[in-house]
This record gives sequence, structure tokens and C-alpha cells, in this order.
Amino acid sequence: MYQEIINEKKKTLDERIIRFQEELGKLRTGRASTAMVEDLMVDYYGSQSPIKQVASINIPEPRTIVISPWDKDNLVNIEKAIRESQLGLTPNNDGQIIRINIPQLTEERRLDLVKVLNQKSEEARVGIRKVREEVWDEIQDLHKDGKIGEDDKFAGKDRLQEVIDEYNLKVEEMRKKKEDEIMTV
Repeated sequence: MYQEIINEKKKTLDERIIRFQEELGKLRTGRASTAMVEDLMVDYYGSQSPIKQVASINIPEPRTIVISPWDKDNLVNIEKAIRESQLGLTPNNDGQIIRINIPQLTEERRLDLVKVLNQKSEEARVGIRKVREEVWDEIQDLHKDGKIGEDDKFAGKDRLQEVIDEYNLKVEEMRKKKEDEIMTV
């Protein structure tokens, strides 16, 4: 019975991992990536839309992002969104496309990015812990209601911890890989 609860919550844990992966994609590593800008919100005829819905984003060179809006009238709005973002990027608008050159990261900036990375990974782990608490509460409720015995309660706790350890390991592996990307010159 406790296994059903754990399996049900694995979907939530998978969503936390996916969200963490998306956050990692937004961290700059000195290489161009569409993930850096695709979710920036742009004023598109009075409503907010992500850049990926109003333009095509390409990586023609390892350190260059090219954004081609489908409607040239949006060039100024896209440029403004990039400038106002926390990315520290400088867009160049030539009237047809927006070109963003990704500067080489300094050692100081790399260390700052690692701090941000560690903060994001801790947020992911906190989310995983919250799911663990929810599942543990549900298992304890099953025990209080007499639906499972004491042995099943603790077997459920052990199984839950195994699953949580798997997800924490995934977060740590992803964090380590991204840290290596950031620190590689």
C-alpha cells in the first residue's frame, strides 16, 4: 500500500528534476545555448510571451546566439527583454535579427555562477525533501488508520528514503556536470 503512494509521488519528483534541469540550462557556461534566452518574456502586442514563441533562435557559432523574430516590429521588444534580464548579455539589433555574442567568462564570474548553481541545486533538494515529508505523512496516516502495521510503516520509510536518495544523487550528478562545464575554460 505504501509503495503505491511512493510510486504516485515519483511523478512529482521527476517534475522537480526536470525543473532543475531547465534551471541549469539557463546558467551561462561561456557557450551559447538557446535555453539562455528562449523563456525570456517579451511584450508581444500587449501580452507577455516567451521569445521562443515569437522568434526563431539559432546558434550559428559556439559563442553566438541569433534571434530572428517572425515579425520585425518585435525586434525592439526582444532586445529590451534581453537587456533587462539578469543574464548580463548585450544584444545587437541590425534591423533584421538580434545577435548576441557570449563573452568569455572571467574566473570571478565562473565562481559566482558556481554559487548560483549550488543555490539552485539546494532548492531542488529542498523540493525533494518536501515530497519526502508529504509521503511520510501519508504513510503515518495509513498506520494511524490501521490500514498498515508497524512493520509496513517502517518498511515504507526505508523504501521512501531509498527513492529520495536516488533523486538526490541525480541532482548531485547534474550539479557536478554543470560545475565542470562552468569551470572549464
